[in-house]
Amino acid sequence: MKKILFILFAAVSLYACKSSDKKTKVGALSDEEIKKAVNDSANFTTIEWPDSTFRDFGKVKEGEVLEVSFRFINTGDKNLIISDVRPGCGCTDGQKPDEPIAPGKEGVIKAKFNSKGQHIGEARKNITITANTKPSQVTELSFKADVTN
Repeated sequence: MKKILFILFAAVSLYACKSSDKKTKVGALSDEEIKKAVNDSANFTTIEWPDSTFRDFGKVKEGEVLEVSFRFINTGDKNLIISDVRPGCGCTDGQKPDEPIAPGKEGVIKAKFNSKGQHIGEARKNITITANTKPSQVTELSFKADVTN
């Protein structure tokens, strides 16, 4: 019986939280320009997350859609190009800026977490950002919420 319940729980979890393979373009930049910016260290810049890369949203009623924002600043001397925003699962949808962010300017990564079908209790979600940043081109953003009845 425990094995059947475990399999049922796993199936429901996978259905409610399917992996997302969305990739998006940056404004009017070509795929080649985006690839060059993210892979050529001569185009790298730095980024600061003034409000942190982790957010705790407390209680969220099951079924609600939680809107999440991560503010950032381009602290380098090259345009910041965010090439990919990849949520860790299908219950979270991520959006990135449409255009490159100029040095000294601010931008926002927006996400929505759909708590419908999520298990009651703590939900931790990740969003992977790929950009032309140093020392690493990948940044992990994360948040948690306590899903309640």
